[in-house]
Amino acid sequence: MNYNRLINSFLRRIGRRLLNRGIDAGIDIYAKRNRDGRADGADAPLTPEEKARANKARQMAKKARKAAKLARRIGRFR
Repeated sequence: MNYNRLINSFLRRIGRRLLNRGIDAGIDIYAKRNRDGRADGADAPLTPEEKARANKARQMAKKARKAAKLARRIGRFR
């Protein structure tokens, strides 16, 4: 096996890991921003509608993480 192929394989593996971390970090940032139901960080108690919206945002972030993981898994077998 030549060195060029070894180096490319190694760089692809590292690049894939970095990309996956970036995707997960972006999803986490979005989920944290909406964790309390408000983007502005107000300290007032949440209304039931706001709690429901915050829960839905958390569930959607979880689904987005799963979808990203599945897409990465499918992408490996191309």
